[in-house]
Amino acid sequence: MLIAPCGMNCGICKSHLRKYEKCPGCNLDEGKKRRCFFHNCEIIKRNKSGLCFECDEFPCKRLEKLDTKHKRRDEMSMIHNLKYIERHGMKKFLASEGKKWKCPECGGVIAVGHRHILCSDCGLELRKLNSSC
Repeated sequence: MLIAPCGMNCGICKSHLRKYEKCPGCNLDEGKKRRCFFHNCEIIKRNKSGLCFECDEFPCKRLEKLDTKHKRRDEMSMIHNLKYIERHGMKKFLASEGKKWKCPECGGVIAVGHRHILCSDCGLELRKLNSSC
């Protein structure tokens, strides 16, 4: 599964989409130690979904800070993602993400985590996306 405990869609992350030294995603490759606070959170490890929205402190200060950074830089909100998953389920969220992050030119995946938002396949640079965040 490529949805991190914090609500990040690892499937659109530049580190996961790169060709070399590809990140396996936050929930995969258990053999590697993760530095991520959310991946190592004991509350998340014990909850049913493995996602932050089940925590009594949701959204915590750490998640709010990370969310602010991604809203500004990547035009996406992990808190919004988590609320959407909680209300509509993972299947509907993934379908929505597939449409939202699809390149209008080649159909590839639009990658976040760059200084600019761009297609991981054709390199098309997109400054603004239609965001429901």
